[in-house]
Amino acid sequence: MTTDLALILNAAAFAADRHRDLRRKDADASPYINHPLALAAILAGEGGVTDATVIAAALLHDTVEDTATTREELVARFGPAVAGIVAEVTDNKKLPKPERKQLQIVHAGTASDGAKLVKLADKIANLRDISASPPADWDTARKADYFDWAAKVIDRVRGVHPRLEALFDAEYAKRP
Repeated sequence: MTTDLALILNAAAFAADRHRDLRRKDADASPYINHPLALAAILAGEGGVTDATVIAAALLHDTVEDTATTREELVARFGPAVAGIVAEVTDNKKLPKPERKQLQIVHAGTASDGAKLVKLADKIANLRDISASPPADWDTARKADYFDWAAKVIDRVRGVHPRLEALFDAEYAKRP
């Protein structure tokens, strides 16, 4: 248990350091670290997920995509299991955004269970954020489009965790 707790705390500290200069797109420009922390809270607190590897990966899920962190660095610091889940949920930022979004849908169904859990928590957190404090420049149509795209991703991971899927459905019901 101590090892699991240490893994999670080390992942949280690493994510906080790597995201320290990043802000969310909400009107308040909240600190980015709030997002990975929300994923961990959704998984552990609301979903009852106790797998430290999955929770650590949730905390680190945007580090490769949004910071200078490499997969190799995650392997060295957190092991191949955590790094593997992060890699599964990382978009290739070299691709155009529409292609990245389509690939998320395509790859979601073949992802590992750990990656599916991180995807579920990510989409739950994002829908909550869009409902509560959307990016200032997002009109109703863009918010609705995001909700619909998120549903297509989650439809490909269904069956991995019914309680989290129900939480997603409850957030999706608030679609603008």
